[in-house]
Amino acid sequence: MKGILGKKLGMSQIFNDKGEVIPVTVIQAGPCYVTQVKTPERDGYAAIQLGFEEIRPSRLTKPQRVHLTKHNAPALRYLREIRTGDIDQYHEGQKIDVGIFQVGMLVDVTGFSKGRGFAGVVKRHGFGGGPKTHGQSDRWRAPGAISAGSTPGRVFKGLRMAGRMGNQRVTVQNLEVMMVDPARNLLVVKGAVPGARNGLLVIREARKTTVSKKRR
Repeated sequence: MKGILGKKLGMSQIFNDKGEVIPVTVIQAGPCYVTQVKTPERDGYAAIQLGFEEIRPSRLTKPQRVHLTKHNAPALRYLREIRTGDIDQYHEGQKIDVGIFQVGMLVDVTGFSKGRGFAGVVKRHGFGGGPKTHGQSDRWRAPGAISAGSTPGRVFKGLRMAGRMGNQRVTVQNLEVMMVDPARNLLVVKGAVPGARNGLLVIREARKTTVSKKRR
């Protein structure tokens, strides 16, 4: 399975041959380095570890510097694993760029959604809130009753309540590659991807292409 790390630059729009507007996301994809190759014989599974965004070695801890130097890679900010079945085509220190993708391919993009902080039930779960009239004064955005007194006499686990919202790992599947620019390390995909600008993304070859082709 092909994969690369990248950074979200922002959204834009392009026009197709019919003059239709297509919303797209611009991603700085790579270059990445293969910092470790994991084999079923040694590690129990097949995967490659990719490093992205070169930085000064002083920004890393000593164990991190030793790990990267041992595997013929420069100082890198991010390290992520990608499962793959064909590890024979990879070697430590190998450089991977956005050229592994072509226009028309479908990719899955994984990132962390925007953090919204502590949010109430109206914002977090879409509750309607309390009545706006009949004398009430402070229950517009309240959750209301959360359980009964006698039976069950407790609050069930998983009940939708106020709490921390966002900042969760999200994967958007079957996004079409609209443009590939290896010279500037840019990848343009159709639609939106998770997270804020400059957020880390993992871009992999799509696993459920049948569903997306019907949608297209």
